Amino acid sequence: MTIDASIDVFLLFLATERGLSENYQISTRRSLETFGAWLSSAGHADLAGVEPAHLSDYLAHRKRAGLAAASIKAEAVALRIFFRFLAARKHLPRDPAEFIAIPRIERYLPDTLNVPDIERLLAAVGENEPLALRNRAMLELLYASGLRISELCGARLENIDLDEGWIRVTGKGNKTRIVPVGAKAREAIARYLATERPALVNRRTGAEIFLSNHGRKLTRARVWQIVKEVAALAGLDANIYPHLLRHSFATHLLSNGADLRVIQELLGHADISTTEIYTHVDQRRLKAVHKKFHPRA
Repeated sequence: MTIDASIDVFLLFLATERGLSENYQISTRRSLETFGAWLSSAGHADLAGVEPAHLSDYLAHRKRAGLAAASIKAEAVALRIFFRFLAARKHLPRDPAEFIAIPRIERYLPDTLNVPDIERLLAAVGENEPLALRNRAMLELLYASGLRISELCGARLENIDLDEGWIRVTGKGNKTRIVPVGAKAREAIARYLATERPALVNRRTGAEIFLSNHGRKLTRARVWQIVKEVAALAGLDANIYPHLLRHSFATHLLSNGADLRVIQELLGHADISTTEIYTHVDQRRLKAVHKKFHPRA
């Protein structure tokens, strides 16, 4: 089987049997096709002759080309699961990537806003600003439920119950979860739905909750812009962006005693290790408080 044919078979497996997202499939295909091109340029017409040394040489080549550590790790993971699949399906006699080293990358702690800054941000949406109710409702929901920006943009009317206080969203890998919506967010969303949203609706409007001034689904770029504009109105000097509200949501839950497994479920993390980073953020905050207030710190 040729390299290109092997990649096609593997991507079909990811789409139909693993149900992985389209973005993940595109990224994996790009990684594998880049490796295939490098392999062909080195004089290897197929995958049967690939040795562990070839994979190490390729990753070293990518590093020399200036690829970031996180991207090299993603390519190494793609190669490992690709060759594991081919060996398991007997397309290859053995798995040359079985012992491939996955690069370790430094984990950066996410930025967060403290509660007073969150309050300043939410209060900065003036009542007389254009689409103020929509913008306030979006910010309240981002912080109240810890949604990703894509989940906010894709949130639909049939998937929210303001009386019961929950919203159903579709996250990474097309995984659906139900997240509580706090009282302040429910109130803000109800006001927007009752007054502003009906005025935005036209013949081409879909069922998305949050609409542009043309009655269409809001884009991620526009939500970024709105958050930046409101942050400027609030006089916040920090780099404010939508995901910062998600980080703050998780950190504030943890600081107030929420169980890490519950936070994992609310955020829609597939792996608890992704959620554990917030324990380090909370420890950093506690150390700062200790240093500031303890007489022998």
